[in-house]
Amino acid sequence: MTDLHDAPLPAADGASVQTIDAVIVGAGFSGMYMLHKLRGLGFSAVVYEAAADVGGTWYWNRYPGARCDVESINYSYSFDADLEQEWDWAERYATQPEILRYANHVADRFDLRRDMKFSTRVTAASFDESTQRWTITTDQGDDVSAQHFIMAVGCLSTSKTPEIPGIDAFHGNVYHTGHWPHQGVDFTGQRVGVIGTGSSAIQSIPIFAEQAAQLTVFQRTPNFSLPAKNAPHDPEAMKALKARYPEHRQEARTSGFGVPNPEPQKSALEVSADERERTYHDGFEKGSLVGMLLAYNDLITDKAANDTAAEYVRQRIRGIVTDPDVAETLAPKDHPLGTKRPCLDTNYYATYNRPNVELIDLRKTPLVEMTERGIRTSGREFEFDSIVFATGFDAMTGSLLAFDIKGRDGMLLKDKWTAGPRTYLGVATAGFPNLWMITGPGSPSVLSNMMISIEQHVDWIADAMTYLRDHDQRAMNPTAAAENEWTDHVTEVGDTTLYPSANSWYMGSNVPGKPRVFMAYIGGVGVYRERCDEIAASDYEGFIRT
Repeated sequence: MTDLHDAPLPAADGASVQTIDAVIVGAGFSGMYMLHKLRGLGFSAVVYEAAADVGGTWYWNRYPGARCDVESINYSYSFDADLEQEWDWAERYATQPEILRYANHVADRFDLRRDMKFSTRVTAASFDESTQRWTITTDQGDDVSAQHFIMAVGCLSTSKTPEIPGIDAFHGNVYHTGHWPHQGVDFTGQRVGVIGTGSSAIQSIPIFAEQAAQLTVFQRTPNFSLPAKNAPHDPEAMKALKARYPEHRQEARTSGFGVPNPEPQKSALEVSADERERTYHDGFEKGSLVGMLLAYNDLITDKAANDTAAEYVRQRIRGIVTDPDVAETLAPKDHPLGTKRPCLDTNYYATYNRPNVELIDLRKTPLVEMTERGIRTSGREFEFDSIVFATGFDAMTGSLLAFDIKGRDGMLLKDKWTAGPRTYLGVATAGFPNLWMITGPGSPSVLSNMMISIEQHVDWIADAMTYLRDHDQRAMNPTAAAENEWTDHVTEVGDTTLYPSANSWYMGSNVPGKPRVFMAYIGGVGVYRERCDEIAASDYEGFIRT
C-alpha cells in the first residue's frame, strides 16, 4: 500500500500536492468501513472529517433521548465475524452514547484514525480531464490529488434551521438537536420552547418535560409514532442470535427494508376488521416500524388499506392523551402512515398529559417571529429561557451539495441537480468520473437499515475500483442514458406507492426551494442488490471506462 505522505507532486504555485488513491469525506459508519475495505485491497486512502472524532451523525446528535430506530442487533457491521461476536449491545434500541462507543471500538480495533484527519472540512473538489484525477482542498490547507473521490457524508448530516423572521433576536439560549452541546444541557427550572415534532423532538420532549418548569411545543405537522418498547437484551437470546448471525444477516440483505421480516401475503382490505385490529395491536405493541408497515402487503401502496392502519394509530393516541383537543392535534391526518418517517418513542404522547407541557398548533396560530423574549405566533407571544430547534436536516443532498464539486467542463454538481438529484444506482452521476456516493439519492438509503445499505455500497464501490485497477483503466462514469433510465425507474417505482403524496423530507419538502423529488429507491434492498450485482457482472453495464 502506498503511504499517504509519499509521492508528492509539485503544484503550479510551488506547493506540494499529495497523491493518493482515494479521498473519503466523512468518518461515520460508511467512511470507516470504506477506509477499512480499501486498505485491505491495497489502496491508499485518507478520510477528512469535520468533527473531532469518528461517529458521523452519532457524534453530533447528542440530544437527550437520542437512539436508533433500528434494533441494535441489525444496526451494526457484518463484515467481520469476530467483531460481531465480541460486541454486546445492552439494549434493544441502542442509545446514542452506546452507538458512539461502538464506533470508537471499531476505529480502535482496526486502527482507522491513522488515516483520518479530523476537524477538517473539504472546501472544493474538481475533476482534471487531462489526468483523470480529482483535486481536493480543505480548510486546513490540504491539497490532494486522488483518483477516486468518495462521499461518505451521510443522508441526515446537514442540519436545517427554521425559516423564522428575527431568528437571531432571541436573547436566551438556542440549541439545535442536530448539534447538541457535548457537555449536555440542564433545563431544570427553565421555560423551554421546542420547534418541531419530528424524530429528535419525539425522543427528547419527554426528557425535557421532566426537567423544565414549563415546556411549550410548537407543532406544524403531527407525526406518527409507535412505542419503542425498549428493554435490556436477554443474554441467552443474544447468544442464540449470534450463533446464527450469518443466516440472520443474509435474510436482512435480501429483504425489503434491510431488516429480517416475513413478507406479508394479505391485503389489509381482504381480512375482517377484527383481524386487522389484532394484527395492528401486535405490531404496535412490539414496537417495530418495519413490522407495522409490513403488517399487510398494501399499506404503502393503497390509501384505503393505509387508512385502516393510520386510524388504528390515531385511536391509540386518543387513548393515551387525556385532553381530546390535544389528542386530535397530535393525531396525523394529512399524510398516510409511513410516508413521513414514523418514529419510535418512550412516553411521547403521555408527556402531553403533564401540567407543565403545552402544545401549540401552528396550523391554527402560525409562527410569526422570534423576539428578544421568545416566540410570537399569530395568537400571542411566549417568553422562554431556552429554545430548541428540532427542525431536522436538509436530507439526502444537503451534505453532497455543501461545497463546490466540479466535474467535466467545470460543471458544478449543484447546477446539474437544480431540478433534483440524478444518479445511476445512487452511487455515481454522469459527468463526474470516479465520484462515488455511499447511500446516495436513488438508492434505498433512508428507506432501509443503513448499515446493510452502507456495507453493500462500500463493497460495490471497492469492487469497481479494483476492476479499474485490474484492467489498467483510470476512470469510470455512467452514461447519461443509464442515469436517465435509473432516475426514471426510481421515480416510477416511487409513484406506485403513497410516499409522494406526503410533504416529507423524503421529498425535500422541508427545505424551501428544494425540488420536490422522491429521493430514495423503494424497490427493496434485496432487489436493488441484485440489480447492482448484475451490472457489475456485465462489466459495469451503463458505465464508460477510460
